[in-house]
Amino acid sequence: MTKEQDDSLVDRVYSRLLGEILNGTLAPGAKLSEPKIAATEDVSRAPVREAIRRLEERGLVTHRLRQGVRVIVPDETMRANLMAVRGALEGLAARQAAENATDSERASLAVMLDAHRDKLEREGPVDYWQSNVNTDFHHRVATLSRNSHLIDLINDRFWPLFQLVRRARRDEPGRIRRSYVEHRRIANAIIDRDGDVAELLMRRHIEAAFIT
Repeated sequence: MTKEQDDSLVDRVYSRLLGEILNGTLAPGAKLSEPKIAATEDVSRAPVREAIRRLEERGLVTHRLRQGVRVIVPDETMRANLMAVRGALEGLAARQAAENATDSERASLAVMLDAHRDKLEREGPVDYWQSNVNTDFHHRVATLSRNSHLIDLINDRFWPLFQLVRRARRDEPGRIRRSYVEHRRIANAIIDRDGDVAELLMRRHIEAAFIT
């Protein structure tokens, strides 16, 4: 088997496990068994081991003696620390998006929020929350910052962990609808090229997601 084929197998297993962690199929504390995953995916244990290593690298699973590999169980300290980091990173991303996004990108951000509004009205809060990386507002704002370091941290290094932690807030009454309103205000500040307001609103948005 070529290296490209090996990498493809790892990507497939990683994507499957990541999806199951983020959608709750693999709940916090769930154990990941290399033999079972290998059998389910019809692969050897080597790509499973590498996929699990990637998950561990991104902070989504832990490997402890006599406990095996398990999905992390976020506690309040972890959540608070992560949200502080997220607020700083995404606040800066919103500021730089306001400064660096092109006119067409600003227009596309407005179109995205219109689509989110329609989806929220048509399908309800749960389906609205279950956006993928291509339709995620925070992911898009990071991309518009044009800061490669921020894009790497928010969209790759931390995005899955942010998603896992924010799952806990999706069922809170009214939170998802309020989140959409906050997204719209941030987008308007970016469209208006107001970096100060965009950063302030994004930081408040991240804080609200934690404390409400």
